[in-house]
Amino acid sequence: MRIRLTFYAEKENSTIPVNYQYPVSAAIYKILQRADQEYSQFLHKKGYGRGFKMFSFSDLNIPFKIMGDRLLLLSSKAEMIVCFHLPRAAETFIKGLFKSQQFVIADKESKTAFTIQNVEVVDDKIKGLKEEEEVKVVLKPLSPVVCGIKNEKGNYIFLSPEEDRFEEMIWLNWQEKVRSIYEKPEADYLMDNAFVRVMFFKNPPKSRLMTIKADTPEQTKIRGYNNFLLEITGKKTVAELILNAGVGVYNAQGMGCVEIVEP
Repeated sequence: MRIRLTFYAEKENSTIPVNYQYPVSAAIYKILQRADQEYSQFLHKKGYGRGFKMFSFSDLNIPFKIMGDRLLLLSSKAEMIVCFHLPRAAETFIKGLFKSQQFVIADKESKTAFTIQNVEVVDDKIKGLKEEEEVKVVLKPLSPVVCGIKNEKGNYIFLSPEEDRFEEMIWLNWQEKVRSIYEKPEADYLMDNAFVRVMFFKNPPKSRLMTIKADTPEQTKIRGYNNFLLEITGKKTVAELILNAGVGVYNAQGMGCVEIVEP
């Protein structure tokens, strides 16, 4: 499921970290935890599939000015898309959790409180199709897509969409997500004929270096890309998984959130 949150900063001229993704992820988990601790732990530690959190969110949609490692917010109103790969029966429950909630985006340097004023379930445009129906859709990243190959130390070598193995690694990550939910014979059947193709604009993809868990012992730098499109082909079941869980890695940290731009 996909929801659009509209929220307002409680003070004008507020600031948030440039690397706001981890604080936003933590704020969302806190909202879930207030309502159902067991459910939030399920998302945080396990997710819908084995080892995947099946959760992503977009960049914040709000005008800002960069001031060092801070973003000065030029409006009090912000929007964000949040996606969960969960049974449809959970839609009403999730929507209710976020309505009128308050949350904070904070780190050691700044703290800004927001109040959610509107929660809207967003139609994924393939919702009405049959589960095994073949679809071809074009996806636009709403947050940077992080894709990589692990080296012998287990660290990612990040790939640009212009590199040869980018499509392959996006597909393999997609397959891993499917296999985390379905047993192997069914997972292989669902991924049969699934395909990924990168589509470029006139200008090349844009790179963004981000820091996760900044100023902590777990600090990690990751590189993601946007300003390109992904055409995916596959059964509706697995196409919907990409829409809900995100493309590539670090999805639960706000990476790889996508939307359909061509049905």
